[in-house]
Amino acid sequence: MIRQRLAVSTFLAAAALVLVPWTIWLASSLPPRYLAEHWGIAWAGFDTALAASLALTSIAALRRAAWLDRAAAAAATLLAADAWFDVVTASGTLALAIATTEALAVELPVALLCIWAAGRLPAPAPPDQRTTAPTNPEGALQ
Repeated sequence: MIRQRLAVSTFLAAAALVLVPWTIWLASSLPPRYLAEHWGIAWAGFDTALAASLALTSIAALRRAAWLDRAAAAAATLLAADAWFDVVTASGTLALAIATTEALAVELPVALLCIWAAGRLPAPAPPDQRTTAPTNPEGALQ
């Protein structure tokens, strides 16, 4: 298990390092404008994933599910990405003002709520760690 953890950690660290020059190259070589044929489908798909992650986070919070932290982290990540792309793809002063306002007033606060929920809403203890009322040898409550 330690070997697998080290291998995964090494791979992810290498991937992060490779992304540095890749990102610099992208920033300097991509065209300033690009016409996407499926722009609406891309955003509709993204927003569907965002809605699903928020719904799953809601269900996990209500059920005190052990997977709440993962659902909330996914939702927070998608909300932050949504805010980022809304702002950086806004065209014109009014669109930028609206995107920035939405990011600051809605998307980022909800992302912070998800992060808070992931760390603060307790999941139930595993069955072997639950506290039970003391019983006598016959199983009756004392």
